Amino acid sequence: MVRRVSTTFTSPFTATGPPPPRRRTRVLALPEARWALVATVAFLAGLGFDLGGAPSPMYGILYAVAYVAGGWEPALEGLRALREKTLDVDLLMIVAALGAAAIGQVLDGALLIVIFATSGALEALATARTADSVRGLLDLAPDTATRLTDHGEETVPAAELGVGDLLLVRPGERIGADGRVVDGVSEADQATITGEPLPVVKRPGDDVFAGTLNGTGALRVRVGRDPADSVIARIVTLVEDASRTKAPTQLFIEKIEQRYAVGIVAATLAVFGVPLAFGESLTDALLRAMTFMIVASPCAVVLATMPPLLSAIATAGRHGVLVKSAIAMERLGEIDTAALDKTGTLTEGTPEVTDVSPLPGSGLDADALLALAAAAEHPSEHPLARAVVGAARARGLRIAPATEFAATPGRGVSAVVGGCVVEVGRVEAGGAGAADRMHLVDGVWDRDDRMHGGDGVRDLDDRMHGADGMQDAADRRSVVAHGMQDVVDRPSPADGRRNPARSDLGSHPHPHPHLHPSAGTTVLVTRDSTPVGTLTLTDRLRPAAPAATAALAALTGTTPVLLTGDNAHAAARVAEATGITDVRAELFPEDKVNAVRDLQLAGRKVLFVGDGVNDAPALAAAHSGLAMGRAGSDLALETADAVVVRDDLTAVPAVVRLSRTARRLVLQNLVIAGTFITGLVLWDLVGHLPLPLGVAGHEGSTVLVGLNGLRLLRERAWQG
Repeated sequence: MVRRVSTTFTSPFTATGPPPPRRRTRVLALPEARWALVATVAFLAGLGFDLGGAPSPMYGILYAVAYVAGGWEPALEGLRALREKTLDVDLLMIVAALGAAAIGQVLDGALLIVIFATSGALEALATARTADSVRGLLDLAPDTATRLTDHGEETVPAAELGVGDLLLVRPGERIGADGRVVDGVSEADQATITGEPLPVVKRPGDDVFAGTLNGTGALRVRVGRDPADSVIARIVTLVEDASRTKAPTQLFIEKIEQRYAVGIVAATLAVFGVPLAFGESLTDALLRAMTFMIVASPCAVVLATMPPLLSAIATAGRHGVLVKSAIAMERLGEIDTAALDKTGTLTEGTPEVTDVSPLPGSGLDADALLALAAAAEHPSEHPLARAVVGAARARGLRIAPATEFAATPGRGVSAVVGGCVVEVGRVEAGGAGAADRMHLVDGVWDRDDRMHGGDGVRDLDDRMHGADGMQDAADRRSVVAHGMQDVVDRPSPADGRRNPARSDLGSHPHPHPHLHPSAGTTVLVTRDSTPVGTLTLTDRLRPAAPAATAALAALTGTTPVLLTGDNAHAAARVAEATGITDVRAELFPEDKVNAVRDLQLAGRKVLFVGDGVNDAPALAAAHSGLAMGRAGSDLALETADAVVVRDDLTAVPAVVRLSRTARRLVLQNLVIAGTFITGLVLWDLVGHLPLPLGVAGHEGSTVLVGLNGLRLLRERAWQG
């Protein structure tokens, strides 16, 4: 049962407050561990009385308790399997223990039961720690929410909220559902969802997520998703599904397990019957047969695969990488080539001001131009506007108050600042010559940056909500946002890629020497209809991108490939900064798929890393797909094999390295198990293997294999 905290806290968060404590399942919270503990205590107590010369009824009762406590559950499961006409290896262990007791080897049988129960407890612990990987998210999900109706407020269970409900979120409360702010201004601490270290300002029109913590303001939120389909709920579902899946190696082992178990039974009968037929005593023949059944059972082999993979899933989850299944974890370690998207993957997918260029004769310096643009943009909620305002604040500039603010789709914004009409965006008709109108589209230079609006800067609403209705780039003829029109040409019939920039644009001289194509999105600032300067915004490279690409190159032995729908100039700039040499730009989604398939046809196993929206086809086509899951987009969670929730690019090589470590541990476990089984079986058949030593060797190898897999739960396993 998942325990959840109250939706209301006594005080709102602070930006520097400590993160929620990481919760870990207590060992004794697991019933398997409790029964194993009872069996162990009873066995040790009985052993003490036995060695101390106490009457046999005294230690016999304690041994019986050990038998029952450690053996009732596997015995019950084994009998259920028999009803389904399958033979469970666990049942063989119980039969062997009872057989040992039947011939007077009660101590040996009890030892077998205790070690077997301990092995089961270790496997249960590994499974439980997988669920712990998102325990913090589960604890953040509120039980109740305040819903506004025509009759006032009502407190309702969060699970009963529906799309369209209006919620009141008071300061310090957890937000009850994924939705959109319709009234109020506050900050939301959504680090557990997006990885943003600081609270994010939330105003009308902004998206919020269930379980994130509201700050000092009250918000009214319109529910946009059913609670069962929220970001947190979908993450929980992924982890639960992951714990139920089995890796190919495990599936192969289970496929042969039944035949192997039947073979053990037949061989045990032969080991018992043949010596008995040649004159060996009944007790000795039965003891040899019981020992053979114990040491030949594949318990360690069965346990060799899942603990390392489940532990790896748990460790990855603690570091913000949700691997959907054991199959996905195993496949991550098989990749030998990495293909990376640019926007939202190697770059942050959000714009920043990188150049401020006043025009000659404007009477403005760079700071004055930026402050003027920021004053006009300040009331706007568009990402580019936020970037301009943020740049002004970063320089410590005073942002003057603006009046008569207006935002016109397809043109930009205008406001009265200091008595002058300031416009940021499209050039007014007549305000420039024909060349201006041909080179400027809504204030943005048309430089063939058509997929992402110049260096990959897209409307963030398109990126966040494209999951529920992603349009093919070829169909998006014109996406107008804040006057920045991302023009998408018709695909060429020859190769499906966009047409090159039209030659007639290049034949006209630039009317303003400062309005030249650059490596980003350029917007024009006018004052009283007179151009005064330009601002250039680019998509910032993630600080960890060079190190991450270098680590991937070291892991795979080949430099990653850059696959992007952006223009060649922007792609080359990012490639140069990250050390990538194989650059394929101006690709539509189907082109990315073809590129991935071409690599795989050449014998490569490709890991594709993208933002999970228009990269979804390539994520699905790759040997392994990993999505940068900022804001937990639906498409990222559904399409990729794994999701980097916190957008930490260094987690990509880390999870590949972790997967390879898990695969090595699986191989080690199989070697350990095979070596013990082979050695003990030969000892029993050729010589005389004492039953206690056989039990210790067999169950010891099982415990060793289980503990070896749990090594991946340590912090050192992630750091490599």
